[in-house]
Amino acid sequence: MEITTSAIDHYCALHTTLVHDLLHRIERETYLEVLQPHMLSGTVQGQLLSMLCSLINAEFVLEFGTYTGYATLCMAQALANNGKLITLEKNDEIAERAQQYFNQSNYASQIDLRVGNAIDILPTLTHTFDFVFIDADKKNNKLYYDWSVTHCRKGALIIIDNVLWKGRVTNTTPDKDTQAIMEFNTYVNNDNRTEKIMLPLRDGLYLTRKL
Repeated sequence: MEITTSAIDHYCALHTTLVHDLLHRIERETYLEVLQPHMLSGTVQGQLLSMLCSLINAEFVLEFGTYTGYATLCMAQALANNGKLITLEKNDEIAERAQQYFNQSNYASQIDLRVGNAIDILPTLTHTFDFVFIDADKKNNKLYYDWSVTHCRKGALIIIDNVLWKGRVTNTTPDKDTQAIMEFNTYVNNDNRTEKIMLPLRDGLYLTRKL
């Protein structure tokens, strides 16, 4: 089940601020050369992440799941002066590709790509974050969310991707993976540490703000 039609997605992209050439190339090469290219954020979601980072003047950003680096670069371009973005990716091959893109950007010095399991890397992080984007292995969404709430400043944004799971969250007989997403969504909805809004953008974005 698609949340929106491809025609609507295309129309929205046409009416969104143009992205720079490197992002166009990342999108094109991802669809040509990388498995599961639908995981790439794309124009509308990428520009939303960028705008939100800019609106809160984010200085320290954390990303769970780099993939080919499209969303990473969208957020990096909105960092405050001397800001830092730490992105975590467990797949070393895809991380190598992303790093090559970062090296070609204007934000290479601000992006810190760390390769490995996020659970092992988190204890080494010492920043208090302003913005977190969670788009990694879904089974650990709750762990990543709880850690982020604890390690973010008041007013920080924590955004979780794929919370509509291609519309399957409305199924009356959900499979195991869908049930896990639904349980996570309920957990966040009932969490009094944050205020939140769920958006039907692409595969669903859960925007939360630490109170």
